[in-house]
Amino acid sequence: MSLPAANLRLPPPTKLTPLPQVSLGEAFLCGGLAGCAAVTVSNVPEVMKTRLQLQGELLKNKDAPRVYKNVFDVFRKTWANEGWRGLQRGLGPAYAYQILLNGSRFYEPIRRQLNRFSGYNSSDQVAWTSVAAGAGSGIIGATLGNPLFLIKARMQAYSPALPVGAQHHYRSSFHALSSVVQNEGKLGLVRGVGSAMLRTAMGSSVQLPSYNYAKRFLTSNGYMSENSYWTYLASSSFSGICVCLVMQPADTALTRVYNQPTITGPDGRTRGALYSNPFDCLWKTLRTEGFLGWYKGTTAHFLRIAPHTVITLVANELILEQYKKWKHEI
Repeated sequence: MSLPAANLRLPPPTKLTPLPQVSLGEAFLCGGLAGCAAVTVSNVPEVMKTRLQLQGELLKNKDAPRVYKNVFDVFRKTWANEGWRGLQRGLGPAYAYQILLNGSRFYEPIRRQLNRFSGYNSSDQVAWTSVAAGAGSGIIGATLGNPLFLIKARMQAYSPALPVGAQHHYRSSFHALSSVVQNEGKLGLVRGVGSAMLRTAMGSSVQLPSYNYAKRFLTSNGYMSENSYWTYLASSSFSGICVCLVMQPADTALTRVYNQPTITGPDGRTRGALYSNPFDCLWKTLRTEGFLGWYKGTTAHFLRIAPHTVITLVANELILEQYKKWKHEI
């Protein structure tokens, strides 16, 4: 027997409970995990990029021996002579570096504080505060992770079969760190930190702002929905292109400053044998190898930065979303 319609009671509409916010420490962890997921893929092209950047270092093009023809030749020869281990050299310190670099991105706190200081609402997307916050957070991460990036670059450059540039043979990350301290002193661990700050500041100054700009453009104009994975992918792809264009010269300088041999000066202090700072490296490279010397390994750099940026930003969105859901349920 059916009840009269007037006696039917529909349940009240449920309100969507907003997901909880995450603390700075939780964001640190999620960002670090996203970076590790990305570097597992991007470390292979970074090894290739490093070796191409060191090929023909400070030599005129006509005098420089060509061990590798291009990025694909690096992959082929490294695989043939060193196997998968050779293609993934430096993966251990790369993981640790990503945790520090991505986990220490205080992008949002810095951006909000700059907005308040400048008289804007903390939630406003202001171009100059976004760029400044990206550069500032990148500098913090680069400074914290400098020893790890130093040994990572040296481990990636090492090849027992087809060496280019100075060669540093380390058995492990711990052996690398101890060798740097033993041979170059404790200050050796901060060698090249100026180059790292320049490189990361340039890349970070455009990475998150360009990602947020692309995401806001796509969603506000109705092209894509805000929580679509395609939105994350398109926005992070655009960001990867911007990062590669801006960061390439500083990245080349960083690789060379890190990997250069060292000498002991008259004052007893260990210093780089080829470059005193990143600007000195850029000038010497320009003078001997020309403008294109800054852009050696650009294809490999894009093959590294594009998937790395995409995976980092997409994984960060997904990890944060899932973490917030888990946090809401407990």
